[in-house]
Amino acid sequence: MARGRRTAGIMALAVAAVAPLLLGNAATGGFEDRVLAAQNRERAALGVAPLSWDGALARDARAWADRLAATGAFAHAPVDRQAPQGENLWAGTRGRFSVEAMIGGWTEEKRFFKPGAFPDNSRTGRWQDVGHYTQLIWRDTRRVGCAVARGAKEDVLVCRYAQAGNWIGERPY
Repeated sequence: MARGRRTAGIMALAVAAVAPLLLGNAATGGFEDRVLAAQNRERAALGVAPLSWDGALARDARAWADRLAATGAFAHAPVDRQAPQGENLWAGTRGRFSVEAMIGGWTEEKRFFKPGAFPDNSRTGRWQDVGHYTQLIWRDTRRVGCAVARGAKEDVLVCRYAQAGNWIGERPY
């Protein structure tokens, strides 16, 4: 009996030790690690280079997320034509969703995705049904910065991307 418990204990320790490696450090990592892991898993599945964290993009995302949360509005930020950034937005019931679930909403759009040049990428005929997904997997996008802000009723996630994606006539990957 004692030997069985010891073996089970060793197995539990082994699983705990390798779990962060299997999950891309999402289980134990901080916000940045979890955001990167959730998006880079999808990119890796397509053979697209991983995203890296960008503090300046995260600051821009924080400013916009705070504004949306404070006002209750839900709209994309005005585009800076000098330095365009891609942007994905998500909002949902306050305190109910993990970062992985928020980003999962964007990756679920792949069910409507079809290969081809943007904006002809949606099985529904509406590019809006895949626009978050295509930005997330865009091959020329290499950096991301994100922030979550808590509003009165909703949490808001904003991710900013450089280089921006969703360019008309180009293929996502």
